Amino acid sequence: MTATETLLRVVVVGAGPAGLAAAKAAARPGVAVTLLDNNPAPGGQIWRSGPKHPPPSRSKAAQQSLIRCGVTIYTGCHVVGIRVPGVLILDAPNADNVPTALAWDKLILATGARERFLPFPGWTLPGVTGAGAAQALVKGGVPAHGKRVVVAGSGPLLLASAATLRAAGADVLMVVEQAPARAMLHFARRLIHWPRKLAKAAILRAQLASVPYHWNSHIIAAEGEGQLHSLRVSIDGFEKTIACDWLACGFGLQANLELAYALGCEVDTVHGLPAVKIDQQQQTSVTGVFAAGETTGIGGLDKAWAEGHRAGLAAIGKIAKPGLTGHAAFGELLSTTFALRPELMRLANGDTTVCRCEDVSLADLREHADWRTAKLRTRCGMGACQGRICAPVCHDVLGWQLPGPSLQHVIRQPLQPVSLNRLLCGLKDMPS
Repeated sequence: MTATETLLRVVVVGAGPAGLAAAKAAARPGVAVTLLDNNPAPGGQIWRSGPKHPPPSRSKAAQQSLIRCGVTIYTGCHVVGIRVPGVLILDAPNADNVPTALAWDKLILATGARERFLPFPGWTLPGVTGAGAAQALVKGGVPAHGKRVVVAGSGPLLLASAATLRAAGADVLMVVEQAPARAMLHFARRLIHWPRKLAKAAILRAQLASVPYHWNSHIIAAEGEGQLHSLRVSIDGFEKTIACDWLACGFGLQANLELAYALGCEVDTVHGLPAVKIDQQQQTSVTGVFAAGETTGIGGLDKAWAEGHRAGLAAIGKIAKPGLTGHAAFGELLSTTFALRPELMRLANGDTTVCRCEDVSLADLREHADWRTAKLRTRCGMGACQGRICAPVCHDVLGWQLPGPSLQHVIRQPLQPVSLNRLLCGLKDMPS
């Protein structure tokens, strides 16, 4: 048997903190590690870099370590499907060196999370983005200097987004947090158990010292003709109109589970949201498939790094020491502090668009009894995003249960829009 034949092929999907930690832990002699990410560079959302935003030292050190260990890194790369066990089909429109099919012996899912959205009148206007999306746009080079910005929604991401926007020269008018004062004060007191998180929160708040921070407040509507011009905001129960150019709005995070669903991984509920079910060594219900980071439940950077390290070791047959209870407790604290208030689910009116891909309004959806019927009659969930945005919205706003035990019945392969030529190449290049 040749040396090549004895290699263990470990593929890590996602190059945020969890993926970087997993690849680093798995990189040993006799193990071929490949790290995939759909962003232009490793780091994920939290360590995203750009023209004027170099990666943080921790991210840079991890990437340099992977290069020294011989880890193969493909960026700008999307996993679009699985056609046989042990083979991923890839698409990389701007990276010619990426293979169309990639075989694996062990697979680590570190696919992170995306923003959770709730519809309100005007949420589809140009000038309205996600809070995390605003960060990504600024770090990618989109100018923010002089723009009047409101950051709104819920969760710690609001502060990080506001700080990034302000550092880029934006005039951040206010931060609008829906959580009540008592929950925020409880959160602040509990942060003493996580000194690094407390220090980070203090630094962000200091950077935004002159920016008004309103809790128990939320956006009512975004207004404008073809472009955002103003916002109607409820500030502690009193409605105000704020002229602005940019609304960065997000209501927390939800795990990216499409690849996990496609693989058949069992999904559980963690802190009220779907997450991949794992054992103590990050093993999913599918043999040889591991999961780490926000994929297994929203919990922040330290949880992602620790789980990634554990998953990387487990993938090569090594056992990591236990010690994730503190991270689980922080995830629970996030969930209880920033639990969304019921009135947020009632902000949209009948004319509010819910499915942006297929231009389906809330009134259109209310004519149907469930997700399946609405999808067949209106094409809701059948556009380019494949229900990633509108399916959770229908669950939150209309109370619909999505079909089946998982979203396998909602999001189908290919998992991302892909050219037919690339898809056929992936099928052709698969091992026999």
